[in-house]
Amino acid sequence: EKRPVSVERLEAALAHIKHKLRATGEREVKSLVVGELVMGELQKLDEVAYIRFASVYRRFQDLNEFR
Repeated sequence: EKRPVSVERLEAALAHIKHKLRATGEREVKSLVVGELVMGELQKLDEVAYIRFASVYRRFQDLNEFR
C-alpha cells in the first residue's frame, strides 16, 4: 500500500541523504550508513513507512526487539 507522502517530500529526503553521503568525502560508503540515513529520513516522513523499513532492515522478529 502506498503511503500518503508527496513526491516533493520524497525528493527532499533523497536530496538530504545524497548531501550527507557526499559530505563524507568518500567514494564508497558502507550500506550500513546508507540504511541509517534512510531510516532517519523515513522517520521524519512517515512513521508507518519507517516501521516497515526498519523491521526488514534490522530483521526484527517481534515488537520487543523494535523498542
